Amino acid sequence: MSRSFDPRRTYDAVVVGSGATGAVAAQTLAGCGLQVLVLEAGPDRPAAAAVGGEPGNSLRRLAHLSAGRHPRQSQHPGYWKNNPDLYVDEGRHPYSTPAGQPFLWTRGRQVGGRSLSWGGITLRLSDREFAAGWPLRHADLDPHYSALERQLGVWGRRDGLPLLPDGVYAPPAPFTPGERLLERACRRDLDLPFIPSRGFARHRPASDGPWPRFSAQGGALGRALASGRVSVRSGAVACRVLLAPAGDRAEGVLFVDAASGALERARARLVVLCASTIESLRLLLLSRDDRQAGGLVDPQGLIGLGLMDHVSIARFVALPDPGPAPAGTGLSGAESTFIPNTGEGYGLWCAVQRFDPPAALRRLPEAALGFLIGHGEVGRDPANRVSLDPALCDAWGVPAPHIALRWGPSEQRLVAAMLDRIATVAAAAGGQVRPLEDLVAMPLVEPWVRASAAGSPAPGPPGYYIHELGGAPMGDDPATSVLDRWNRCHTCPNLLVTDGASWPGSGWQSPTLTSMALTRRACLAAVAPGP
Repeated sequence: MSRSFDPRRTYDAVVVGSGATGAVAAQTLAGCGLQVLVLEAGPDRPAAAAVGGEPGNSLRRLAHLSAGRHPRQSQHPGYWKNNPDLYVDEGRHPYSTPAGQPFLWTRGRQVGGRSLSWGGITLRLSDREFAAGWPLRHADLDPHYSALERQLGVWGRRDGLPLLPDGVYAPPAPFTPGERLLERACRRDLDLPFIPSRGFARHRPASDGPWPRFSAQGGALGRALASGRVSVRSGAVACRVLLAPAGDRAEGVLFVDAASGALERARARLVVLCASTIESLRLLLLSRDDRQAGGLVDPQGLIGLGLMDHVSIARFVALPDPGPAPAGTGLSGAESTFIPNTGEGYGLWCAVQRFDPPAALRRLPEAALGFLIGHGEVGRDPANRVSLDPALCDAWGVPAPHIALRWGPSEQRLVAAMLDRIATVAAAAGGQVRPLEDLVAMPLVEPWVRASAAGSPAPGPPGYYIHELGGAPMGDDPATSVLDRWNRCHTCPNLLVTDGASWPGSGWQSPTLTSMALTRRACLAAVAPGP
């Protein structure tokens, strides 16, 4: 159980954000004996209220959509399988984009953050990705990857692929008959690897407890609170890092009490930003010396520049009937498959016979239904950026972010390559790529599906895949990076940024595990005598 916040106290560390990375920061620092305060902008919900269930989630979803609270976030399929209360009210949490340049930003403001709706895929980055501008290599993160995989009980298989390093795994989920069909086609005809996904299975309350294992509360945050050295202050909307007069030392965080609107200060000797990429960038920009005297020094004006997200494209497939899937088959980050990177800068996430609708809704009753989704890497472009909107504030008067990110020619070429690979794989397995509405009858919701990003044949717009990264990159050269190789701000070394904002390159792999590993490494180094 968390202890109450004491505004008179100077904590050893304050962590902004209680999601996947904030939880790891709190656990790691508390494990080193520090007294830690975690600031979370949203409420602290009990497990039953956070996870929800049916039909309650569907009724809440209808209420939120009817009230216009989630027009952007509802574009992502994940919205439709989670409790909609885990997504922010977009009217109270606005942001802007350039005209004709949409960005679909998914946010979760509650204790546990977006970990409560995380898809649960946990792929490591390889040295191919780290060589693209990172000051690290896989060996630097390997012990931290391994510690997290072991603690969290990640499912997977050691496949011996240099471009997708192996980790420490519990046994993988078995392939469905349809996935075995894809596997044979990939290996026999296309010389492509085909592997079980690496990640988390679906939430099983009987074995996992009330919190999903992939959630912060079911993992690192739960352990952090059990240490007795961690306090969580929910309803704390961070609005500025407090700095010493010279701007070279962080002294805490200024926040707004979400209920009363009162300003409060949390003082600490170490500040760790884990608020999610865009929120951490907004906080850095609000703390910069162009906003306040003695603010954070950003000599090259780099904060916010080079925002990235993975470009994605999805296609549904109908494969020849290979026989029924076993009872209890389902879809999750672990219960699925990958055709991983073979050097082209993308991978395909795949699943067959894991989301079969009732027989009455199947338009091709003899086919095995599946999907292939391409994840593609995106390079850093300074034109893709986060800034502060001078005319827009959230419900607490904090300036809102302006998000500018567009797909360029390189992303369009990557999408074309992914589509070609998807068609080739489906054909090799004797299947066809078909629109979802040709495969499944969708009474009432088909018009919405056709109009949504999920139902569009085009790539999802930036933000759609919920993998936003960059804007405060790590690096050894202060002229080209905001943070050093230990995630410390070059100009303010007791200020760490360890979430996706710190990434100098995007890779193609799902980023959460790597951000958690970066956080563990950075926090251990911050407590050590000096790296």
